[in-house]
Amino acid sequence: MKRRSFLTLTAGLAALGAVSTSAWVWHKGKKQPLLLSARDDRQGNHYVVAYHLDGSKRFETQVAERCHDVISHPHDSVALYVGRRPSTESYLVDLQTGQVLQTLRTPKQRHFQGHAIIHKEGQLAYTTENDTSDPGRGVLGVWQWQERQFVRVKELSTHGIGVHQLLWMPDGESIVIANGGIRTEADSREMLNLNNMEPSLVLMKRSGELISKEFLADQMNSIRHLAIAKDGTIIAVQQYEGDKRDKVPLVAIKRPSQPFVPFPITEEQRSVMNQYAASVAIHSDLRLVAMSAPRGNRFFIWDLDSGETRLNAKMLDCAGIAATEKGFVATSGVGRCRTYDCTQAKPQMRVLELPAGLWDNHANFA
Repeated sequence: MKRRSFLTLTAGLAALGAVSTSAWVWHKGKKQPLLLSARDDRQGNHYVVAYHLDGSKRFETQVAERCHDVISHPHDSVALYVGRRPSTESYLVDLQTGQVLQTLRTPKQRHFQGHAIIHKEGQLAYTTENDTSDPGRGVLGVWQWQERQFVRVKELSTHGIGVHQLLWMPDGESIVIANGGIRTEADSREMLNLNNMEPSLVLMKRSGELISKEFLADQMNSIRHLAIAKDGTIIAVQQYEGDKRDKVPLVAIKRPSQPFVPFPITEEQRSVMNQYAASVAIHSDLRLVAMSAPRGNRFFIWDLDSGETRLNAKMLDCAGIAATEKGFVATSGVGRCRTYDCTQAKPQMRVLELPAGLWDNHANFA
């Protein structure tokens, strides 16, 4: 049974309430953090919502399509809720009122791949997209900020296939891109090229010029999600599409001026992931990296420099991860959200007073 189908069934049986997909954002300038999320109810309706971490609701606005990542604007009180692949819509939402200010739509033969970034000056947004005329060719839609709306002005190649997540490098002018290497057609998540995948980690200038393109040893190891430290260290996590018995590393690291290589985790940790790593986050000040492995019901925290394990915790369908002031927040697909204080030798967990149930595999603070 597919993960989402299983979780939907589990949620119904457990009466956890509304299903949800999410990304988290701390809204700057507010005394209390504001959680931005996308949620479904049990009837399958889609919503963009905002909650304070004490569980109080700012807004809940119905939208036409399911969303994935959420990116806040650096200079305006708005956020872009990005359509989950293969969506053709994303939503620009006023964070004060919950009003949808704009529905961004992809051109023909394009669909969103769930992630976006906004330049630090706030004038350009970049969305990951699939070119369905050449199934899987990665595209970045480029959108200009004009009068509190984004207007599409051009597109760039991601220099790869099956693009998924992208993030800014510390210079704020170059981009790291996870090309998953998988071809899919329009309105489909069906994988067309499992025997000929081409996953890659790309660094490029925001003008589109390629800086570097690197690969992992196994071509069926799809590079999906990313985290970046202030010093430019990149962590990439993978979802392996080959035999379940294969011993393939699912966490990789690229340190500044060094090659892209596996991150040193134990074989026990790798095997419990069941070939699937989900969300990843780096705490630059504490020099820690955290990752969710929902198919293994595990949440991990490692030392970014030594690879030493700081936490290996059981957590049912552990999902989105984001760095906080003192550590990390972790969401769950079937249970309660948690926060971890990592300022001590042993991370201290506390359950958050937020709605339980079906959070998606992403978290962001801005």
